[in-house]
Amino acid sequence: MYTGLGPRVRWLMSQIFSPSTNPLSKISIVAVALLAGGGGLALWEVNSSPFVSRANYPFEQPVPFSHKHHVAGLGLDCRYCHTTVERSAFAGMPATETCMSCHSMIWTNAPMLEPVRQSWATGKSLEWNRVHDLPGFVYFNHSIHVNKGVGCSECHGPVDQMPLMYQANTLYMTWCLECHRNPEMRVRPRDKVFDMKYKHPENQAELGAKLVAEYKIQKLTDCYTCHR
Repeated sequence: MYTGLGPRVRWLMSQIFSPSTNPLSKISIVAVALLAGGGGLALWEVNSSPFVSRANYPFEQPVPFSHKHHVAGLGLDCRYCHTTVERSAFAGMPATETCMSCHSMIWTNAPMLEPVRQSWATGKSLEWNRVHDLPGFVYFNHSIHVNKGVGCSECHGPVDQMPLMYQANTLYMTWCLECHRNPEMRVRPRDKVFDMKYKHPENQAELGAKLVAEYKIQKLTDCYTCHR
């Protein structure tokens, strides 16, 4: 039967460790725990920062295209440039011809539009820097979301107020799952999907529940929904 440390062992331990060892060991344990917790919190903050997520960071583009000017100012519909958003996984980027349908007549000599004119003259597409760039292992389909009543601004933010396009949300999986778990709080009538001024009503939960049933929206949270 085990009766604990013998007298000689206890004597040897007392020779090796001073009486101050006990409080020091307790302080060390607390310090390590605080350090680990602080380190984890710091990593969380860094991972959530624009430095990592790229949120709220305007991207340099070959042409400083202003959504605020074209959408809020001129009233262009999203689908004028993003022509495949309702029927394809990719929303589509405007061809140079789309830009020149206006700029062959207005601002024809503006220096900032020189890349557009060069693209038109040479037939070489403009190389835009992608703002909402999901990892290769993530599948996203614009048409599914649009046809289920998810407005552009739900993911892209107030595009009509952006002089330069930036990523309004982190695009992290937790952010996507928040909507997938509670779609009734995000959906809107289909005829309001492209309305940048649309605001969810006070009875959004009630309206959303009706739309979820009407549009047959499923709360898809299985891994293979997005990771294919």
